[in-house]
Amino acid sequence: MKKVLITPKSFQKQKQKPMEMLEAAGYEVILNTTGRTLTEEEIIEIAKTGVEGIIIGVDPLPAWVLEACEDLRGVSKYGVGMDNIDLEQAAQLGIQVKNAVGTNSISVAELAIGLMFEGARHLFNHVQRVKNFGWDRTLGTELTGKHLAVIGGGQIGKEVAQRCRGLQMEVTIYDPFFHDSAFLEKYGVKYSQDFDALIRSADILTLHLPVTSETKQMIDADVFSKMKSTAILINTARGELVDEQALYEALSSGGIAVAAQDVYSKEPPEAGDPLLSLPNFLLTPHLGAFTKEAVERMAVRSTENLLEMLEGGG
Repeated sequence: MKKVLITPKSFQKQKQKPMEMLEAAGYEVILNTTGRTLTEEEIIEIAKTGVEGIIIGVDPLPAWVLEACEDLRGVSKYGVGMDNIDLEQAAQLGIQVKNAVGTNSISVAELAIGLMFEGARHLFNHVQRVKNFGWDRTLGTELTGKHLAVIGGGQIGKEVAQRCRGLQMEVTIYDPFFHDSAFLEKYGVKYSQDFDALIRSADILTLHLPVTSETKQMIDADVFSKMKSTAILINTARGELVDEQALYEALSSGGIAVAAQDVYSKEPPEAGDPLLSLPNFLLTPHLGAFTKEAVERMAVRSTENLLEMLEGGG
Protein backbone atom coordinates (compact mmCIF):
# COMPACT_ATOMS: atom_id res chain seq x y z
CA MET A 1 0.00 0.00 0.00
CA LYS A 2 1.17 3.52 -0.80
CA LYS A 3 2.36 5.44 2.26
CA VAL A 4 2.59 9.06 3.38
CA LEU A 5 4.59 10.34 6.35
CA ILE A 6 3.30 13.34 8.32
CA THR A 7 5.84 14.86 10.72
CA PRO A 8 4.45 18.15 12.21
CA LYS A 9 3.38 17.79 15.84
CA SER A 10 0.50 20.27 15.57
CA PHE A 11 -0.89 18.55 12.46
CA GLN A 12 -2.66 16.04 14.69
CA LYS A 13 -4.82 18.78 16.18
CA GLN A 14 -6.61 19.15 12.83
CA LYS A 15 -5.93 15.77 11.26
CA GLN A 16 -9.44 14.42 10.67
CA LYS A 17 -10.17 16.01 7.29
CA PRO A 18 -6.61 15.57 5.90
CA MET A 19 -6.58 11.93 7.02
CA GLU A 20 -9.89 11.32 5.25
CA MET A 21 -8.50 12.95 2.09
CA LEU A 22 -5.35 10.81 2.11
CA GLU A 23 -7.08 7.56 2.96
CA ALA A 24 -9.71 8.16 0.27
CA ALA A 25 -6.84 8.44 -2.23
CA GLY A 26 -5.52 5.06 -1.06
CA TYR A 27 -2.63 6.12 1.19
CA GLU A 28 -1.61 4.62 4.48
CA VAL A 29 -0.75 7.50 6.82
CA ILE A 30 2.22 7.36 9.19
CA LEU A 31 2.08 10.02 11.92
CA ASN A 32 4.90 11.37 14.03
CA THR A 33 3.86 10.31 17.53
CA THR A 34 7.14 11.21 19.30
CA GLY A 35 5.90 14.62 20.41
CA ARG A 36 9.03 16.26 18.97
CA THR A 37 10.81 17.04 15.71
CA LEU A 38 12.16 13.93 13.96
CA THR A 39 15.88 13.49 13.34
CA GLU A 40 17.37 12.70 9.94
CA GLU A 41 17.96 9.11 10.99
CA GLU A 42 14.37 8.69 12.17
CA ILE A 43 12.99 10.03 8.90
CA ILE A 44 15.12 7.57 6.94
CA GLU A 45 14.10 4.69 9.17
CA ILE A 46 10.43 5.43 8.47
CA ALA A 47 10.61 6.56 4.86
CA LYS A 48 13.46 4.58 3.31
CA THR A 49 11.05 2.47 1.26
CA GLY A 50 7.35 2.66 0.48
CA VAL A 51 6.79 6.30 1.47
CA GLU A 52 5.83 8.31 -1.61
CA GLY A 53 5.03 11.60 0.08
CA ILE A 54 5.98 13.56 3.19
CA ILE A 55 4.16 16.44 4.83
CA ILE A 56 7.07 18.08 6.62
CA GLY A 57 7.26 20.63 9.41
CA VAL A 58 10.62 21.89 10.64
CA ASP A 59 12.12 18.40 10.52
CA PRO A 60 15.35 18.26 8.45
CA LEU A 61 15.36 17.04 4.86
CA PRO A 62 18.95 17.52 3.69
CA ALA A 63 20.29 15.94 0.51
CA TRP A 64 21.39 12.66 2.08
CA VAL A 65 17.95 12.08 3.62
CA LEU A 66 16.20 12.76 0.33
CA GLU A 67 18.57 10.37 -1.43
CA ALA A 68 17.88 7.65 1.13
CA CYS A 69 14.10 7.81 0.68
CA GLU A 70 13.93 5.60 -2.38
CA ASP A 71 10.24 5.98 -3.29
CA LEU A 72 9.75 9.64 -2.35
CA ARG A 73 7.99 11.67 -5.05
CA GLY A 74 6.56 14.67 -3.24
CA VAL A 75 7.32 16.85 -0.20
CA SER A 76 4.63 19.20 1.08
CA LYS A 77 5.72 21.89 3.52
CA TYR A 78 3.38 22.40 6.45
CA GLY A 79 3.94 26.15 6.44
CA VAL A 80 5.92 28.50 4.23
CA GLY A 81 9.65 28.52 5.00
CA MET A 82 11.50 25.72 3.21
CA ASP A 83 15.05 26.24 4.45
CA ASN A 84 14.97 22.80 6.14
CA ILE A 85 14.58 21.14 2.72
CA ASP A 86 17.41 20.78 0.19
CA LEU A 87 15.41 22.11 -2.75
CA GLU A 88 18.25 21.74 -5.24
CA GLN A 89 18.75 18.07 -4.41
CA ALA A 90 15.01 17.46 -4.48
CA ALA A 91 14.85 18.89 -8.00
CA GLN A 92 17.76 16.71 -9.13
CA LEU A 93 16.00 13.63 -7.75
CA GLY A 94 12.72 14.55 -9.41
CA ILE A 95 10.99 15.10 -6.05
CA GLN A 96 8.35 17.82 -6.22
CA VAL A 97 8.15 20.33 -3.35
CA LYS A 98 5.37 22.76 -2.47
CA ASN A 99 4.65 25.00 0.50
CA ALA A 100 1.38 26.15 2.04
CA VAL A 101 1.64 29.77 0.98
CA GLY A 102 -0.57 32.22 2.86
CA THR A 103 -1.94 29.77 5.41
CA ASN A 104 -0.13 31.15 8.45
CA SER A 105 0.51 34.76 7.39
CA ILE A 106 -2.14 36.35 9.59
CA SER A 107 -1.20 34.37 12.70
CA VAL A 108 2.51 35.17 12.38
CA ALA A 109 1.78 38.83 11.63
CA GLU A 110 -0.45 39.12 14.70
CA LEU A 111 2.24 37.58 16.91
CA ALA A 112 4.84 40.01 15.53
CA ILE A 113 2.58 42.91 16.46
CA GLY A 114 1.95 41.37 19.88
CA LEU A 115 5.70 41.25 20.44
CA MET A 116 5.90 44.93 19.46
CA PHE A 117 3.44 45.79 22.22
CA GLU A 118 5.40 43.60 24.62
CA GLY A 119 8.65 45.33 23.73
CA ALA A 120 7.09 48.77 24.09
CA ARG A 121 5.18 48.18 27.36
CA HIS A 122 7.15 45.41 29.14
CA LEU A 123 3.97 43.49 29.88
CA PHE A 124 5.60 40.22 30.91
CA ASN A 125 7.89 41.89 33.45
CA HIS A 126 4.99 43.84 34.93
CA VAL A 127 2.83 40.73 35.28
CA GLN A 128 5.68 38.89 36.98
CA ARG A 129 6.25 41.75 39.41
CA VAL A 130 2.61 41.87 40.42
CA LYS A 131 2.53 38.10 40.90
CA ASN A 132 5.49 38.53 43.23
CA PHE A 133 3.41 41.16 45.13
CA GLY A 134 5.27 44.12 43.68
CA TRP A 135 3.68 47.22 42.20
CA ASP A 136 6.58 49.15 40.63
CA ARG A 137 6.42 50.13 37.00
CA THR A 138 8.74 50.55 34.01
CA LEU A 139 8.04 53.50 31.73
CA GLY A 140 6.83 52.32 28.32
CA THR A 141 6.41 53.90 24.91
CA GLU A 142 3.55 54.21 22.44
CA LEU A 143 3.59 52.53 19.04
CA THR A 144 1.61 55.37 17.48
CA GLY A 145 3.87 57.56 15.36
CA LYS A 146 6.85 55.23 15.61
CA HIS A 147 8.82 54.24 12.50
CA LEU A 148 8.55 50.53 11.70
CA ALA A 149 11.06 48.94 9.31
CA VAL A 150 9.64 45.76 7.76
CA ILE A 151 12.54 43.70 6.42
CA GLY A 152 10.98 41.38 3.86
CA GLY A 153 7.92 42.31 1.84
CA GLY A 154 6.36 38.90 1.32
CA GLN A 155 2.89 37.93 2.49
CA ILE A 156 3.68 38.07 6.21
CA GLY A 157 5.59 41.33 5.90
CA LYS A 158 2.66 42.89 4.05
CA GLU A 159 0.17 41.65 6.65
CA VAL A 160 2.30 43.29 9.36
CA ALA A 161 2.69 46.51 7.38
CA GLN A 162 -1.00 47.06 6.71
CA ARG A 163 -1.98 46.32 10.31
CA CYS A 164 0.66 48.64 11.71
CA ARG A 165 -0.57 51.42 9.47
CA GLY A 166 -3.87 50.90 11.26
CA LEU A 167 -1.96 51.57 14.49
CA GLN A 168 -0.91 54.91 12.97
CA MET A 169 2.72 53.90 12.67
CA GLU A 170 5.04 55.06 9.91
CA VAL A 171 5.88 51.91 7.97
CA THR A 172 8.69 51.30 5.47
CA ILE A 173 9.36 48.03 3.66
CA TYR A 174 12.86 46.97 2.66
CA ASP A 175 13.01 44.12 0.13
CA PRO A 176 15.11 44.17 -3.06
CA PHE A 177 12.52 41.92 -4.74
CA PHE A 178 9.43 43.93 -3.75
CA HIS A 179 7.47 45.36 -6.69
CA ASP A 180 3.92 45.86 -5.38
CA SER A 181 3.43 49.60 -5.80
CA ALA A 182 -0.35 49.17 -5.58
CA PHE A 183 0.02 47.81 -2.03
CA LEU A 184 2.21 50.76 -1.00
CA GLU A 185 -0.30 53.24 -2.35
CA LYS A 186 -3.34 51.49 -0.85
CA TYR A 187 -1.99 51.34 2.69
CA GLY A 188 0.27 54.39 2.75
CA VAL A 189 3.39 52.28 3.20
CA LYS A 190 6.82 53.54 2.15
CA TYR A 191 9.53 51.59 0.37
CA SER A 192 13.28 51.96 0.79
CA GLN A 193 16.24 50.53 -1.08
CA ASP A 194 18.68 52.03 1.44
CA PHE A 195 19.03 49.46 4.22
CA ASP A 196 21.56 51.45 6.25
CA ALA A 197 19.47 54.61 6.25
CA LEU A 198 16.37 52.64 7.20
CA ILE A 199 17.87 50.86 10.20
CA ARG A 200 19.28 54.15 11.48
CA SER A 201 15.84 55.77 11.46
CA ALA A 202 13.70 52.82 12.58
CA ASP A 203 12.20 52.63 16.06
CA ILE A 204 11.22 49.00 15.48
CA LEU A 205 12.83 46.50 13.10
CA THR A 206 10.77 43.41 12.23
CA LEU A 207 12.14 40.50 10.18
CA HIS A 208 10.06 38.59 7.63
CA LEU A 209 12.38 36.86 5.17
CA PRO A 210 13.89 33.41 4.60
CA VAL A 211 17.40 32.29 5.47
CA THR A 212 19.70 32.26 2.45
CA SER A 213 23.44 32.67 2.00
CA GLU A 214 22.78 36.41 1.66
CA THR A 215 20.47 36.80 4.67
CA LYS A 216 22.10 34.46 7.20
CA GLN A 217 23.15 36.56 10.22
CA MET A 218 22.36 39.73 8.27
CA ILE A 219 21.46 41.41 11.57
CA ASP A 220 24.99 41.57 12.95
CA ALA A 221 27.20 43.81 15.06
CA ASP A 222 27.44 46.36 12.25
CA VAL A 223 23.65 46.62 12.02
CA PHE A 224 23.26 46.92 15.79
CA SER A 225 25.85 49.71 15.86
CA LYS A 226 23.67 51.75 13.48
CA MET A 227 20.33 51.18 15.23
CA LYS A 228 18.86 53.57 17.78
CA SER A 229 19.63 52.74 21.40
CA THR A 230 15.85 52.82 21.96
CA ALA A 231 15.12 50.45 19.06
CA ILE A 232 13.20 47.19 19.34
CA LEU A 233 14.08 44.12 17.23
CA ILE A 234 11.27 41.66 16.37
CA ASN A 235 12.05 38.32 14.74
CA THR A 236 9.28 35.87 13.91
CA ALA A 237 11.01 34.53 10.79
CA ARG A 238 14.16 32.48 11.40
CA GLY A 239 16.70 32.55 14.23
CA GLU A 240 19.61 32.29 11.80
CA LEU A 241 18.89 35.79 10.49
CA VAL A 242 20.42 37.26 13.66
CA ASP A 243 23.99 37.00 14.95
CA GLU A 244 23.06 35.98 18.48
CA GLN A 245 26.45 36.85 20.01
CA ALA A 246 26.19 40.35 18.53
CA LEU A 247 22.60 40.56 19.79
CA TYR A 248 23.71 39.66 23.30
CA GLU A 249 26.36 42.38 23.24
CA ALA A 250 23.93 44.96 21.85
CA LEU A 251 21.28 44.19 24.49
CA SER A 252 23.66 43.97 27.43
CA SER A 253 25.49 47.17 26.51
CA GLY A 254 22.41 49.27 25.74
CA GLY A 255 23.08 49.30 22.02
CA ILE A 256 19.38 48.54 21.45
CA ALA A 257 16.54 48.46 23.97
CA VAL A 258 14.69 45.17 23.45
CA ALA A 259 14.68 42.07 21.26
CA ALA A 260 11.59 39.86 21.09
CA GLN A 261 11.81 36.66 19.06
CA ASP A 262 9.67 33.64 18.26
CA VAL A 263 12.58 31.81 16.67
CA TYR A 264 16.12 30.84 17.61
CA SER A 265 19.15 29.34 15.92
CA LYS A 266 18.79 26.21 18.07
CA GLU A 267 15.27 25.31 19.17
CA PRO A 268 14.91 24.87 22.06
CA PRO A 269 17.97 26.85 23.21
CA GLU A 270 20.58 25.12 25.32
CA ALA A 271 20.52 25.45 29.11
CA GLY A 272 22.62 28.38 30.26
CA ASP A 273 22.29 30.32 27.00
CA PRO A 274 23.38 33.85 27.99
CA LEU A 275 20.73 35.64 25.93
CA LEU A 276 17.98 34.06 27.99
CA SER A 277 19.44 35.63 31.14
CA LEU A 278 18.82 39.15 29.85
CA PRO A 279 15.63 40.90 31.01
CA ASN A 280 15.35 42.77 27.69
CA PHE A 281 15.39 39.59 25.58
CA LEU A 282 12.14 37.70 25.10
CA LEU A 283 11.79 34.34 23.37
CA THR A 284 8.58 32.46 22.61
CA PRO A 285 8.58 28.79 21.50
CA HIS A 286 8.05 29.19 17.74
CA LEU A 287 4.31 29.68 18.11
CA GLY A 288 3.73 32.16 15.28
CA ALA A 289 1.66 29.72 13.24
CA PHE A 290 0.29 27.91 16.28
CA THR A 291 -3.31 29.12 16.19
CA LYS A 292 -6.44 27.09 15.57
CA GLU A 293 -7.08 28.89 12.31
CA ALA A 294 -3.56 28.60 10.91
CA VAL A 295 -3.14 24.96 11.94
CA GLU A 296 -6.39 24.06 10.20
CA ARG A 297 -5.46 25.95 7.04
CA MET A 298 -1.95 24.49 6.93
CA ALA A 299 -3.15 20.93 7.50
CA VAL A 300 -5.68 21.08 4.68
CA ARG A 301 -3.51 23.04 2.22
CA SER A 302 -0.42 20.88 2.74
CA THR A 303 -2.54 17.77 2.18
CA GLU A 304 -4.07 19.23 -0.96
CA ASN A 305 -0.60 20.12 -2.22
CA LEU A 306 0.73 16.63 -1.57
CA LEU A 307 -2.19 14.96 -3.33
CA GLU A 308 -1.76 17.31 -6.27
CA MET A 309 1.88 16.30 -6.57
CA LEU A 310 1.28 12.57 -6.14
CA GLU A 311 -2.02 12.24 -7.99
CA GLY A 312 -1.71 14.97 -10.58
CA GLY A 313 -4.54 17.03 -9.14
CA GLY A 314 -6.26 14.35 -7.08
